[in-house]
Amino acid sequence: MATATKAGFVPSYVKDAWWRPAQNTQGTDARDASTGEVLAQVSSEGLDYAATLEYGRTVGQAELGKLTIHERALKLRELAAHLNGCREELYAVSAQTGATKIDSMVDIDGGIGVLFTFSSKGRRELPNSNVIVEGPVEVLAKDGSFIGEHIFTRIPGVAVQINAFNFPVWGMLEKFAPAFIAGVPTIVKPATPSGYLAEAAVRMMVDSGILPAGSLQLISGSARTLLDELDYRDMVSFTGSASTANQLREHPAVALGGVRFTAETDSLNAAILGPDAVSGTPEFDAFIKSVVTEMTVKAGQKCTAIRRIIVPNELRQSVIAAISARITERVVLGDPRVPGVTMGALASLEQLADVRAAVETMIAAGGELVHGSLETPEVRAADGTVAVAADGAFMSPVLLNWADAQAPELHGLEAFGPVSSVLGYATHDGDASEAVSLAALGAGSLVATICTNDPAIARQLVTGIAAHHGRVLLLNREDARSSTGHGSPVPHLVHGGPGRAGGGEELGGIRSVKHHMQRTALQGSPNMLTAVTGMWHAGADQVLAGDPDFGASPDAVHPFRKSLAQLRIGDGFASGLREVTPEAIAAFAETTGDTFYAHTDAEAAAINPFFPGIVAHGYLLLSWAAGLFVEPAPGPVLANYGLESLRFITPVAAGDSIRVTLTAKKITPRVTDEYGEVCWDALLHNQNGEIVATYDVLTLVEKEDTIYA
Repeated sequence: MATATKAGFVPSYVKDAWWRPAQNTQGTDARDASTGEVLAQVSSEGLDYAATLEYGRTVGQAELGKLTIHERALKLRELAAHLNGCREELYAVSAQTGATKIDSMVDIDGGIGVLFTFSSKGRRELPNSNVIVEGPVEVLAKDGSFIGEHIFTRIPGVAVQINAFNFPVWGMLEKFAPAFIAGVPTIVKPATPSGYLAEAAVRMMVDSGILPAGSLQLISGSARTLLDELDYRDMVSFTGSASTANQLREHPAVALGGVRFTAETDSLNAAILGPDAVSGTPEFDAFIKSVVTEMTVKAGQKCTAIRRIIVPNELRQSVIAAISARITERVVLGDPRVPGVTMGALASLEQLADVRAAVETMIAAGGELVHGSLETPEVRAADGTVAVAADGAFMSPVLLNWADAQAPELHGLEAFGPVSSVLGYATHDGDASEAVSLAALGAGSLVATICTNDPAIARQLVTGIAAHHGRVLLLNREDARSSTGHGSPVPHLVHGGPGRAGGGEELGGIRSVKHHMQRTALQGSPNMLTAVTGMWHAGADQVLAGDPDFGASPDAVHPFRKSLAQLRIGDGFASGLREVTPEAIAAFAETTGDTFYAHTDAEAAAINPFFPGIVAHGYLLLSWAAGLFVEPAPGPVLANYGLESLRFITPVAAGDSIRVTLTAKKITPRVTDEYGEVCWDALLHNQNGEIVATYDVLTLVEKEDTIYA
């Protein structure tokens, strides 16, 4: 069974090699949270931070830059699969941090899940290149010769990630994954109490052989002078206390040197019970379950834990009784390696002392202790006996009741452990505006839960508190079983919050990838922007097959006859004209059942301000356009899988004609398949050259023309 390194130093991993300080170095003890046993020493004394950073900026940047976004995304999937096979070893090390099996799943499985998610989203939502185009083109000259748009490219430095002690695996991987997709090397600095678990995960990642050189480095121990070496090319992502975040923000490299800085910090998160969610309702039961879960998972050491339980005054005693009963019934405190234990120790004795001191301050400020104790609790030890904890960092769950719902300590002091407070709000005819005011006293939070089955209350509370929170969970009978829960950020959505919570936005899918990139306004001719972005722009050069009357070359090969190996951006097809007859419009209406008056009633159509009389169906025009540009024989084009950005611009009356120009706009080979996607710019004109419709056609095309060759 794997354990943290004993009788030595937790190593760092720098410049693609493991590094330890000199044997006579005085380190900090890393202890088993349940037993107090010293597992290892932690120190970075003698580590060359400047050389570590330079290695990331040079070797890491170069090696990651050799891969496209899709290739990096696939490596993330490989890495996730590798770590999946190492979970039991990681669980064993995680238990030494005081984490139960469920706690470890949240941390370890959650982190692996982030890798899988970013791998999938990177391949689905981003180009197979290293330039991301954002937003539409802006035409800056009347003749279209000068245009502009925004692009993202990776920052040229490193991503320094300073993580908290509570999630040594998830906290690392949720920052590493988007940086890796973006192509930015990572330097991880885990917290000392649980850094040995982060080191175990990094060792497994390194041993997999999947990581490009320089893409991941680890500093075990202090990194006090690391920021001195950073400059505007780099970024720092911090998770921890608000006081430390503020110190980092004031560092000259951040305040004056342009280092990007994002923080996720302390958060007095709230759970609000709606007036309708009385005892006996599914919402009341879901609320109590959520509160107790957040108090006890990871021993309450979660930045997203519920600290303030905001309930209607008339339900306060019922809520206190229900929370107390569930804790008594469900919570078994002890060594997480003992079967039946449901809540483990805090991360360290120092953390335990801090939490107890915070609770004592809150009690002195008016908080009434209604469940739990600050005395050393009895716990289940490794040998199965039940006794008072001696050297472990154990604390029983603590619930406080506040008569003064606006006490400053209630909304300003966080006890980062299994501690939560109940406070009441007045309701008048179902109004919950006082709950909004109480939630806002937290001065910015990561997450809040609103538990109600009343749509009006949900709307009032969400619109009232959303600007004070990074995430809001609406909990009711419909999603109580399927919800990921109050305290579980998901990689698809933003994790962060305003004010006290740090003002950062981690995760959030592709948003998080772009945090590691620079947005640049790009201006130039269509040809130059096409060359830079790898995406065809209107006005850029084309090689058109088809009708010579509309700019096509009679010698050009139809683009549907070209595999990805032959197809180039700008290859396309220009059709001839096809007349739209009244008979064709009537037949389409009869066949499809779309007998909207503009297509069938000449008198009514003539009154409509948008139409010149009876007009062709938009979908008739799309169908005809496909017939105009398609090359029907079997070939490298395997399938049409959709349209995007469809707009109908000019109505087409009976007697008008249409033609289509189709141009290869974006080519995305799939790394894992023998085909890729081609996005075609489709433009419909009438006989007068007016634009009728614009849209993108999406097809799947073979890399090599082999199936029908």
